[in-house]
Amino acid sequence: MALVDQWNSIESGLDPRWSDARLMLTVGDDAARDRAAALLAPAGPGRSGRTLRFYTARGGAGVGPEAIRTMLRRIDAERIDGTLELVSSDEAPPVAAIARPSLAAEWDAARAALPTDWSEVLCELELTSTDHLERAALLLAPLNPVQGTGRPGFRFRCASGQGYGASAGMVRRCLARLDEAGIPGEVRVVRALSDTHPAATQGPVWYVGGKTV
Repeated sequence: MALVDQWNSIESGLDPRWSDARLMLTVGDDAARDRAAALLAPAGPGRSGRTLRFYTARGGAGVGPEAIRTMLRRIDAERIDGTLELVSSDEAPPVAAIARPSLAAEWDAARAALPTDWSEVLCELELTSTDHLERAALLLAPLNPVQGTGRPGFRFRCASGQGYGASAGMVRRCLARLDEAGIPGEVRVVRALSDTHPAATQGPVWYVGGKTV
């Protein structure tokens, strides 16, 4: 079997989470072994008797598996026979879960960043999955949420006093309900106005993507 095919077989048998693998190539002929070592030079092979030992790693920690494949293909092209074996391999450490702030906490932070005289804001809530849309819409009903962001989520308005939009306290309560239901996402303020004074209307109109919101 060609060496590149032996490597393909070894690689397919590794744990999907493998991070590095130590390999041993046995070549019986001395001259062929010297040539194989030269072709494997980027991997820094070590010699021991009839064997060449080298290392491959994913994620930039060493010579990658595709580079190893290329080297072995070059050895095959020179008709050098050998046996490739896996000595050992390690798995990548588990990726730590990223702690996300609660939606209610994100809302508190967004409000704290607003000017003190803010009057109305347009907000977006982006969910991590469309699976949550139906339940989230129900829990956010007091905010009159509207889809149309192009992502799984909603737009809604909030007013500090008069005008069109839910109160800041109601927004926080609705977002806290999503937190309690285990619905993850991200909330942000996308438009904000300060010190507005509506005249015979419920409030200002924003244009987003050529549409009024």
